[in-house]
Amino acid sequence: MSEENKKRTADMPNIRPGGPRGPMGARLNAERPKNTRQTLGKLFKYIGKSRAVLTALLTLVLVVTVIDIAGPKLQQQAIDTIRFEDGRFTVDFDSMRFYLVLMGIIFAVSGVLTYMQSLLSAKLAQNTVYRLRRDLFRKISKLPIKYTDDHRHGDIMSTMTNDAENVSNAVSQTITTLFSAVMTLIGVGVMMIYYSPIMTLAALVTIPVTIVFSAKLGRFMRKYFADQQKLLGKLNSHVEEMVSGYRTVAAYGREKKAVSDFAESAGKLRACSIKARVCGAVMGPVMNFLGNLQYVILAALGGILMIKFPDSPVGAGITVGTIQAMLTYSKKFTHPINMIANQYSTLMTALAGAERIFAVMDSEDETDNGTKSVSAEEVGGNIEFENINFGYVADEPVLKNFSLSVKSGQKIALVGATGSGKTTVINLLMRFYEPQSGRITIDGTDIRDIPKEDLRHLISIVLQDTVLWNDTIRSNIKYGNLSASDEQTEKAADTAMAARFIERLPEGYDTVISEGGTNLSQGQRQLLAIARAVLADPKILILDEATSSVDTRTEMNIQKAMINLMKGRTSFIIAHRLSTIRDADVIVVLKDGVIAEAGSHETLINQGGEYFKLYSRQSAGLAT
Repeated sequence: MSEENKKRTADMPNIRPGGPRGPMGARLNAERPKNTRQTLGKLFKYIGKSRAVLTALLTLVLVVTVIDIAGPKLQQQAIDTIRFEDGRFTVDFDSMRFYLVLMGIIFAVSGVLTYMQSLLSAKLAQNTVYRLRRDLFRKISKLPIKYTDDHRHGDIMSTMTNDAENVSNAVSQTITTLFSAVMTLIGVGVMMIYYSPIMTLAALVTIPVTIVFSAKLGRFMRKYFADQQKLLGKLNSHVEEMVSGYRTVAAYGREKKAVSDFAESAGKLRACSIKARVCGAVMGPVMNFLGNLQYVILAALGGILMIKFPDSPVGAGITVGTIQAMLTYSKKFTHPINMIANQYSTLMTALAGAERIFAVMDSEDETDNGTKSVSAEEVGGNIEFENINFGYVADEPVLKNFSLSVKSGQKIALVGATGSGKTTVINLLMRFYEPQSGRITIDGTDIRDIPKEDLRHLISIVLQDTVLWNDTIRSNIKYGNLSASDEQTEKAADTAMAARFIERLPEGYDTVISEGGTNLSQGQRQLLAIARAVLADPKILILDEATSSVDTRTEMNIQKAMINLMKGRTSFIIAHRLSTIRDADVIVVLKDGVIAEAGSHETLINQGGEYFKLYSRQSAGLAT
């Protein structure tokens, strides 16, 4: 990134290291999803895309639930084969054997079906999160450059990884849990009323207490889970900054500070996570206490009804087996409520994550109204900047009535102090940003009428900070033209003066570049970037301070490669070292967003203006 771009990013409001306190940060502060219904609707659309898996899963859950509800009924019948008659116990062993074998069979079937249920649940979750991540990544690839400039990269990464994983966990657990809970509540409720309406009413005594407690604790929990996600996003941003900028950290001896800052962020996350988990953990024990209280009430009431009122309507038909069945059903009745309560935190975290995912998906794509398709063969390379006004921030213009005429094949150098607007000119030409007024034309066609894909195929850019992928050298060069042959790739490397060092490597063009290209020198990385641009064969070339990070000797090799690259192409050169642009056809000096002067090196030196001052200062610095 050029100095101007760094300054522009630094000067934007609400920006700090790692990104802005903008929309991505603001939405993390919400205590709960802003629109739960809408978020659920969008999420269910993704889940519904695996309709067959979902149908099979819910069918299995229903069958397992029915088997589970049938269990206490069979237990009651098995227990009631033991009778106390005429002062002695009798046992119907044949009936007991039948019920016990039947229970063994259906419980074994339930175990197999539960295993199949877990497999289908995992498949549904992974299918859903795969589609979410796929669509999210596609969306990110369509976002305007401004979006990634204005949002913390750590937040975007967290949305892709943590938020998607939270949704996956919720889909794998919550759907089956909630469906099973509802079916269990209905089935168990019917069975309890069938056995004893009065005991069923007694079992319901603790339900209102459970609901009120769950609601109050749930509202208290939301704040901590929202804060937890916010702090996690900050921590991701901090880690990304430290890893990508570790050379700077090490160079300034700030390792201890980096560790201290990380420990502080991680400590806040730990404290918030503990509070969130403690609040979530309180729910289970309290629900268990209320369930046990219900158990005691039913056992006592059932015993009284069986012993004291055997002949009354409320006590008739109540046996030891009935009491056992009611006790078991009461546990099963409260268990779904406990499951729902225990899933609440998972569900809230997932909904908050899903809302963040859909917030990115709902962001506006990079606008492109271009309809005039062009090919490289049709383009001459004449460029006009006509009365351009632009600012990254309202009321803070970077370019003011900027006008520049560039002829095909010319080499145009843009110089000026940091923040003068050099990189902004390139950003507008590439349509990374759109001017507030004025227009840019190529061969008389407004670039807003050219599809961005066509426009960017006409232009290649070599940046100061070369981006290389963790792949082979051959693949990195081919990034400029994916359909190029190996012969074309090697020819491009030769033109870029890169072939010599590549061929000296043990594996040549098949050498794998480490992440960030750290196993190559800065100069070698620049030569590969130039080779990539050569292979792209652009009509328009942009060199954005491509030699500012290398030594003078390496710069000479890169200059030779750039001369080869610029032949027959309209070229824009942003250079910190003015000695590298002496042969430019036109040198444009920018100051405070306007063209202070323009002309050849000799003309501007003779004028004794801004360029002369800049050149003299640099020459004096080199001389000393």
